[in-house]
Amino acid sequence: MKTAHAARLLAFTVLAALSQGCDSFLDKDPLGTTTQGNLFNDPTNAVQAVNAIYDVASWDQGPKWGAPNGQFVPQTYEWMFGDVMSDDAEKGSSPSDFPTLTELKTWNIPPSNPPTTTLWVHSFTGIARANTVINNIDAGTIDNALKQRLKGEAYFLRAYFYFSLVKLFGGVPLFEKTPTPSEATNVTRASIAQTYAFIEKDLRAAATVLPEKSAYPAADLGRATKGAANAYLARAIMYQLGTVNGNNHTWQEVYDLTSTIISSGQYSLLPNYAAIHQDIGENSSESVFEIQFATSNDGYGPIMTGTTNNIFQNNRKTFGYGFNNPTQSLVNEFEPNDPRLEATVIKDGDVVLGIKNVIDRTENATGYLNRKVAILAPNNTASGPQNIRKVRYADILLMKAEAAAQTNRSAEAVALVNQVRQRARTSTRPPGTTVGSLAYEPANVPAGTLPDLAAGLSGQALLNAIWHERRVEFGEESLRLWDLIRTGRYMASLPPDVRARALSHVTTEPSVNPMPLLPISLTDAQAWKLPQNPGY
Repeated sequence: MKTAHAARLLAFTVLAALSQGCDSFLDKDPLGTTTQGNLFNDPTNAVQAVNAIYDVASWDQGPKWGAPNGQFVPQTYEWMFGDVMSDDAEKGSSPSDFPTLTELKTWNIPPSNPPTTTLWVHSFTGIARANTVINNIDAGTIDNALKQRLKGEAYFLRAYFYFSLVKLFGGVPLFEKTPTPSEATNVTRASIAQTYAFIEKDLRAAATVLPEKSAYPAADLGRATKGAANAYLARAIMYQLGTVNGNNHTWQEVYDLTSTIISSGQYSLLPNYAAIHQDIGENSSESVFEIQFATSNDGYGPIMTGTTNNIFQNNRKTFGYGFNNPTQSLVNEFEPNDPRLEATVIKDGDVVLGIKNVIDRTENATGYLNRKVAILAPNNTASGPQNIRKVRYADILLMKAEAAAQTNRSAEAVALVNQVRQRARTSTRPPGTTVGSLAYEPANVPAGTLPDLAAGLSGQALLNAIWHERRVEFGEESLRLWDLIRTGRYMASLPPDVRARALSHVTTEPSVNPMPLLPISLTDAQAWKLPQNPGY
């Protein structure tokens, strides 16, 4: 399901409904008009209300909802944090283009940093829309099964937005309902542990009522599922275990949650790694959750159905801007002949989707580009149709492997990692490696490529092998920063001057490993009377 397509077209109906109301009990709703009072009496309108939450999850720019003068907020993408702020990527493009990404990369981040402020604004917009559903749907007269599913989707999405916030800003205000104007100026920041507890509560509520993936009709593929809720819960607990673990979690919980997902039988590794980020890989057997997009002739604007994610990362010599360049460090991490390298990275002279790519080093930082987002030019270059993969089944296997390694189940951990390695070594080359062709050509890997991990591997050597596998499996998929932070390796990956600045911004809450935080938007910090994060 291209949820974003429906959501963008229908969000305005929902917003109009939410803005209407009655001044007194004598007022009556106009016949045929959707209001907040009757929104959840009609199944189509109820679905639209939830689609409007998914809509926000797909925003990468746009208007600042609720702003009186229609202020426009600039681009934000998860790769700006998860990749560029790590050792997997450099900013890319020409040196002077989008300098605010250099602020992130070097931890010279002012509270006005555009990607940071946009992430804050969009997240709380999504939370507000989720609260509208959660707080009003029970009074509706729609079928109870649909009601429970939609409420579960809203719980999942509220947790999704709060998870984005807590990873980067730490503890934030927790809203279970839309605050009144007087309440909005007197909100308080929760702690990191409290914010995670809120996220966990929502994810557990979602997992209780959401269906499994196979229970959705084809038209609804892409909606939140029981598996997606459990996956994010496992991920949230795993992150806490390496940072602020005020909720006293254990690796056994991660092991149990990932075991539940695996035993559900809903997911499997897509046989060909090279196909994961192609059209055929969208909402595939490997997809646990992804953000949906569809292309159209619409470019920037509130009705666009596509994403600008592709144009920002594609080659300037084709149709893109050339950001998020893979580093030599990432390239060097791949073992000899690993087919995943070619499926992850474009180098000068490579043929990509049948088109020869030339990389101009005056507009590229490393000599590499991200192949996972390479697409043929869409109808409108600002309307890319490629879904953004958020959780893959390979991540479930490797999370369970790490949990198994941490709970003295080394043999099981090895077997799980070997599943991922086996799929990788049987992959083809990415599509279109010959000019004018879109075919998948055989990789012809030599015998002995990506050998299985040794059965007796254990301890730190096993953890290192799992972390290596995560890096090459999820290269350029925006997970690297969080993996480095939660495993205590982030600060050592930074140059000394950048490390010093990052250390000046770590949370003051007790943390297993240093957890650096971004600044809260200056406007909102002042308007909401929120204490700023350390060092800003």
